[in-house]
Amino acid sequence: MTGRYVWFVVALLVPVAMLNYLDRQMLAAMKFSLMTDIPDIGTEAKWGAILALFKWTYALVSPVGGYLADRFSRRHMIAGSLIVWSAITWATGQVTTYEQLLWTRGVMGFSEAFYLPAALALIADYHRGSTRSRAVGMHQMGIYAGVIVGGFSGYVADTPGYGWRWMFEVCGLMGMLYAVPLFALVRNAPMERGASPGGALRELLGKPSFLLLVGYFTLPAMAGWIVRDWMPAILKTEFGLGQGKAGVSATLYWMVAAVVAAAVGGWVADRWMRRTVRGRIYTSAVGTSLLVLAVLGVGYSPQTGELGVAIAFLILFGVGWGLFDANNMPILCQIARPQLRATGYGLMNMVSISCGGLADWGFGVMRDAKAPLLATFGTFAAVALVSVVLVLLIRPTYSEEQV
Repeated sequence: MTGRYVWFVVALLVPVAMLNYLDRQMLAAMKFSLMTDIPDIGTEAKWGAILALFKWTYALVSPVGGYLADRFSRRHMIAGSLIVWSAITWATGQVTTYEQLLWTRGVMGFSEAFYLPAALALIADYHRGSTRSRAVGMHQMGIYAGVIVGGFSGYVADTPGYGWRWMFEVCGLMGMLYAVPLFALVRNAPMERGASPGGALRELLGKPSFLLLVGYFTLPAMAGWIVRDWMPAILKTEFGLGQGKAGVSATLYWMVAAVVAAAVGGWVADRWMRRTVRGRIYTSAVGTSLLVLAVLGVGYSPQTGELGVAIAFLILFGVGWGLFDANNMPILCQIARPQLRATGYGLMNMVSISCGGLADWGFGVMRDAKAPLLATFGTFAAVALVSVVLVLLIRPTYSEEQV
């Protein structure tokens, strides 16, 4: 394919990535509107269960979605996933009970699980060597944009004549419409079919570096899900903000920082790879180290009474997240051959999102139990610190020229 088309593919996928995370983030930003309109949600633990069910379903299906993308067509996985999850997004705007909301979030997790492994593997197919981290970082910017826009949905939920249901309906319709030109314009890169399910699992799980990468991918993400899903509610409660301002403050600043960091981190990692095959590993480790400091600071900030302190640590979190997030698939490409990348990422998602669901549920239980916020965030910071050691133990299998 031409040099222009390989970047055109990334540009086509950026809006899909935005919708993928917008549909998730706006639920957290509109929490209080949903709990008021659907009173049988009732407790923080039930709300945590809603967040967790999405993740557990997503996690369970992710390896299947990844394997199908390796075995058949990445293009079909991407477009089909977009159509289904967009229809479910629209349906979420029609729910009236806690049980119905649980069902829609569960099906949403199922449908979205087919997208990310296929999309990142397709980008890796087209971008080899010197542009891979930058291309993945550009795609992740769409995710960050979705979180930012989702943060503003609290204002929409509070606006007479619109409300939370309108937001879900509009986003669902947008996704279904965009799936048509997406399917027409995206093409699969030439590649061999993947191995059988058993063969793929044996090859991936037989690599110690892949197991280390799974652990590394999982531990910081637990803190990431807490920040993404719970910060709007935390800022509203701890600093007395309105729902709209809390949602924006909890997402806008650190996501903008993540956008910049993903771009810079992708460039740094690609440049660092010219000097050492561990360039992407080192760049990612720096990002995770910043995450540890940021999570501790976010947990401490309510004690200062200053919203600016919380935002400053959230910005630091965004910088660390961008460096971490832009390099996970590129590091996987140094461990797994092309026919196993979507499957490998699906397995990483399975473990990471499962633990993220536990983190969401556990955080809700701890909030109900009035556990100190600093102690809670300190626990997640300690877990993320372990991951820095894990990534530095990874030994790449393939050089840039081979992948």
